[in-house]
Amino acid sequence: MGGAAVLPARTAAVVAHAAGDLRIEDMPVAVPRPDEALIEVAFGGICGSDLHYWMHGAAGESVLRAPMILGHEIVGTVIRAAADGSGPGAGTAVAVHPATPGPGAARYPEDRPNLSPGCTYLGSAARYPHTNGAFSRYAALPARMLRPLPAGLELRTAALAEPAAVAWHAVSRAGKVAGKTALVIGSGPIGSLAVAVLKRAGARRIVAVDMHDRPLEIARAVGADEVLKADDAEAIEAVEADVVIESSGNHHGLASAIKGAVRGGTVVMVGLLPTGMQPVPISLAITRELQLRGSFRFNDEIDEVIAALADGSLAVDPVVTHTFPVDQGLEAFGVARNSAESGKVLLDFRPAPE
Repeated sequence: MGGAAVLPARTAAVVAHAAGDLRIEDMPVAVPRPDEALIEVAFGGICGSDLHYWMHGAAGESVLRAPMILGHEIVGTVIRAAADGSGPGAGTAVAVHPATPGPGAARYPEDRPNLSPGCTYLGSAARYPHTNGAFSRYAALPARMLRPLPAGLELRTAALAEPAAVAWHAVSRAGKVAGKTALVIGSGPIGSLAVAVLKRAGARRIVAVDMHDRPLEIARAVGADEVLKADDAEAIEAVEADVVIESSGNHHGLASAIKGAVRGGTVVMVGLLPTGMQPVPISLAITRELQLRGSFRFNDEIDEVIAALADGSLAVDPVVTHTFPVDQGLEAFGVARNSAESGKVLLDFRPAPE
């Protein structure tokens, strides 16, 4: 196909207009810039931020001010390579690294571009004009975002590369985990993927916590040795984990993480708490000399994740619980919203078989 591929004229896309106003729309396909490739999207994973834009019209402090295409967990195939010659060629199956580090006055470590103050992300309303996502059958994306997939890696599995990279980054923030006891608070998609990453990294004992049975079943399937209900405070505190991954994103979960950590242990906070003050027992973190570490998105860990998915050392398939064709996107978002019954929900953008 190469550069001679004929561009499709229209594409189905998932667009958030305002709180409670999500639409599947027929839109013109964006004409790629010289450094952009045209991707035929196969699968897109629904993230918590996508749900927030739909339900609340905002994700944290990122507020919708105009309609925006959602989606940043994307895999597909290049149908037209970037005209400037950069990136993979036509016919290449790819995952997407959705971040664009940006300039800004605030300082940050040069080796951690995820912390750059001007960073943008696909499907984010953090800045205006908003950065459209890629929940569309065809998407024009910067070639530098594209990560070629190894032969044999199924696109459905590779659809978890982006959220698995978030989990991989969080586990790496904990330092060496081999031979240690790990506690994961919140067993939704990111928490369950953290369990899988911890298992691969050689954690001796992994305990997963959640309010609901279904997420705990998924956590067990990807490597948890034990599971606990979130309201079993005594059992959680008795874990005395060397490493805790807090992925629930609420202050109750962070309180459990602090109480479940061994004295001198490490708590990694990957669940994004609401803006503002949070009532947590921080005095325990002081008297137990806990290390509290933030974890935000990821950098190049997605490359390690893709390699681990391809060689089978990172087992994540049980995390995907539902797949819907894009024309059933509204139903898919409703299922993804119900964390008691679903794990990762994928949208299937491929044309229906004739």
